[in-house]
Amino acid sequence: MLDIKWIRDNEQAFDEALKKRGVEPMAAELVAMDERRRSVIQKLQDMQSRRNAASKEIGAAMGQKNLELAEKLKAEVAEIKDTMPSAEQEEREAVAALDDALSRIPNIPLDDVPVGEDESGNVVKRVVGEKPRWNHPAKEHFDIGEALGYMDFERATKLSGSRFTVLTSQLARLERALGQFMLDMHTMEHGYTEVSSPLMVKAEAMFGTGQLPKFEEDLFKTTDGRYLIPTAEVTLTNLVSAETLEQEKLPLRFTALTPSFRSEAGSAGRDTRGMLRQHQFWKCELVSITDAESSIAEHERMTECAENVLKRLGLHFRTMTLCTGDMGFGARKTYDIEVWLPGQDAYREISSCSVCGDFQGRRMNARYRVKDEKALRFVHTLNGSGTAVGRCLIAVLENYLNEDGSVTIPDALLPYMGGLTKIEKA
Repeated sequence: MLDIKWIRDNEQAFDEALKKRGVEPMAAELVAMDERRRSVIQKLQDMQSRRNAASKEIGAAMGQKNLELAEKLKAEVAEIKDTMPSAEQEEREAVAALDDALSRIPNIPLDDVPVGEDESGNVVKRVVGEKPRWNHPAKEHFDIGEALGYMDFERATKLSGSRFTVLTSQLARLERALGQFMLDMHTMEHGYTEVSSPLMVKAEAMFGTGQLPKFEEDLFKTTDGRYLIPTAEVTLTNLVSAETLEQEKLPLRFTALTPSFRSEAGSAGRDTRGMLRQHQFWKCELVSITDAESSIAEHERMTECAENVLKRLGLHFRTMTLCTGDMGFGARKTYDIEVWLPGQDAYREISSCSVCGDFQGRRMNARYRVKDEKALRFVHTLNGSGTAVGRCLIAVLENYLNEDGSVTIPDALLPYMGGLTKIEKA
């Protein structure tokens, strides 16, 4: 959520930033809403002040035996008491209207983010590795998995409908191995603290990281009002909600390997075959909580941690700087890591690392204390995939495919595969 005071002081800059994100100017509208909020708050404060002053004046009038004045003042106090509930309701409505409007506005991009309308405006930051060269044709992951006999979409549809997958035997083990490899790497080498957190959260947590209210249709909701997490970003970031941290203890770095649940409401007809776009998938999430001065450097560090997973697996990828029109709602700047999929003859996103500034900190009311400063500051937050396990499995299948249809296990995963060096047909 953005700071209304900053918007008031920077109306032109705010509208120009919204324009970069394809959003119509809103400064004048928001300032008007803030003026109404401030006006009704002042009105209520004036009424409270007058009620208190009149109450004191009643005592003075009674002491002077001026009964007529005392009765007049009592009538005034009674009238104020009668009208205060409506004034309080007016205040609540004005505050709620402004808060709701602010909660639906995307974050302001950093100055160095390229301006563009969609993914065509993204810019290559770096390319790592080379595309594999074979004498045999490339295949898509679903053809490979089904031919091996360990990837079953028909049974998944029977169980749950479309956009689910059943993996068995060696592919189920490979999926588990990938997740454990990522978690071990981030905790043992990159300094993240492993967290086992709930998969269901209250609406307040979804609001804190920006999924609510704007993106409710993308979420799965339980019958008791909780939500299934679309990413462990929600739980890991909200670990510090409503807390005050000490600056010297920052940054905090968390990681979790969890299922993620997404309705994919806006993706009808996209990636309908295979595992690329699922309602349920495993992901290793990275979250950092920093102070204002460290967040930009932390963004580069987090992206490198995610890239190291693909480097260790020997996968070719490129890292893209997303343009203003392709960034997520809460991001100020985002790097997408796109892995090469030979079967698709295309790069596909496998990780997205974003710096959010104090956007989520404000929504969560998470602050930190700077030594010798009286005022508290809102924390800065970052999140990234380290990486999406299902898409990493796809990349391994397509990049390590052999001519006979078997799949070689990358060296980094051998300690997790129980002696298997190759996945072969059942």
